[in-house]
Amino acid sequence: MKRTTPYFIPSIADLFFVILLISLSIPLGQSLLADCDTGYHIRVGEYIMETGAVPHQDMFSFLDPPPAWTAHEWLSGIIMALAHDALGLTGVVIFFAFILSLTYYLHFRFLKKDSDHLLLLTGMVLLVITSSAVHFLARPHLFSLLFLVIWYFVLDSYQYRNKNYLYVLPLLMLVWVNLHGAFIIGFVLLGTYFTGNLVYYFWKQGDEKKPHARKSRASFIVGIICLAASLINPYGFHILLFPFDFVTNQYILAHVREFQAANFQDFLVYKYLFLIMLAVLMTSRLRLNLIELILVLGFTYMSLYSMRNIPLFAIIVAPIIIRRLDDLMRMSENRVIRFLNKRSDSFMETEKKAKGFLWPALAVCLVLFVAATGGVKHSFDPEIKAVDAVEFLKQEHIPGNMFNDDEIGDYIIYAAYPQYRVFFDGRNDMYGVEHMQDYLRVVRLGRDWEEVLERFNIQWIFYNADSLLSRYLLERDDWHLIYADKVAHIYVRDIPKYEYLIEKYPDVEPVVYQEKMSD
Repeated sequence: MKRTTPYFIPSIADLFFVILLISLSIPLGQSLLADCDTGYHIRVGEYIMETGAVPHQDMFSFLDPPPAWTAHEWLSGIIMALAHDALGLTGVVIFFAFILSLTYYLHFRFLKKDSDHLLLLTGMVLLVITSSAVHFLARPHLFSLLFLVIWYFVLDSYQYRNKNYLYVLPLLMLVWVNLHGAFIIGFVLLGTYFTGNLVYYFWKQGDEKKPHARKSRASFIVGIICLAASLINPYGFHILLFPFDFVTNQYILAHVREFQAANFQDFLVYKYLFLIMLAVLMTSRLRLNLIELILVLGFTYMSLYSMRNIPLFAIIVAPIIIRRLDDLMRMSENRVIRFLNKRSDSFMETEKKAKGFLWPALAVCLVLFVAATGGVKHSFDPEIKAVDAVEFLKQEHIPGNMFNDDEIGDYIIYAAYPQYRVFFDGRNDMYGVEHMQDYLRVVRLGRDWEEVLERFNIQWIFYNADSLLSRYLLERDDWHLIYADKVAHIYVRDIPKYEYLIEKYPDVEPVVYQEKMSD
């Protein structure tokens, strides 16, 4: 009996895994389906499996000629489509809940290599998770968080613990490059470790040069092999250019919310992690080495530049902070700190007894069982997404080209393709600046906005209920409202082609505005 007891003791990493998996799999609180981009990724995966080909041009919009498209997340789409085939959107959510749980399980194990202060480790991982939650969505970027943790651990182990797992990196890159465009971060990290060691090689004297020569040479060779591995993708070397083309497109970055800077007036755990980092770095006796300095400066800048980079920042700075916090705690003579150190040491004795993966395995089995028996169901929320409006469209079979909101476009691709094709959706990089400018000109009722409608032969409009465009169209005699709910409005031109719809829905009223007026 004593031999099996340790397998029943959950480690802290196990608890993080179990709590994250269950809390993200149960449809309460934050939903991983808060963004409809999930839907078009699923349809891309289905398209690839049906045709046996990775798309090189768009098939979801009515634009003619169809725009060229680098579907750099094609492998993610296939995985998401398989999960969707198994359990619908519930399967997709549970799969990404598992990916997130595994990511922070491994991250905790990674941080334990630098500290045995269990209280510090637990607090740090809680900060990392809650900071990163701003971008917890069932989308391909979650693969990059997992791969980043593994990649970072491999480089860190070689740099500071002389454990060589570098052979894993080309294999990781072979998969990562086909999952998500953030594979480029892998090269950024390799370049950072190479640069740091190379500088120290020229800086140090005598025998101190040797380890840095070896490490810089190894990281350079592995980088070349990873570069070769990254070319094994459906788009060849073009996929290497995609991340640079995207991050240098200032217009798109400035007009997509998730690529904009975080608002520090909002409640963001990230800002507290940021302040803790500053405080620790200023008070610690341990100076940053060159590699750590580059990582801190680079990823801090990225997180301040775009809130989408906050999860990357949190993962990268956590071990750097932990090394210094652990030193500060162990060196302190403060009575409270000493008490916490003793409690942590006591907890660590129990932690060391924990073995195996029983609790994570049980949690996975439980969630899958509950989902398979219908106890958990996930779907896009009709209270905030155009679910009911799209069901209306599918019944009415409205002909002609539509103008639509980008988020609505994502949902249409998921729920109503190929019956309907969109004007715009979440693939901003594919549509490009010119088409995005056309889209925003209409949305904002900018100069010559109606010329855009004429140029694309737009005959009906599907847009957010509470929007400037919808309010304006309500006042126009040449547009008729045929559908309205709290989320979306559908307007058709007042032309003979749509007389049957205008007669069928003569007195549709905008519910949202009525409620606001009554308030």
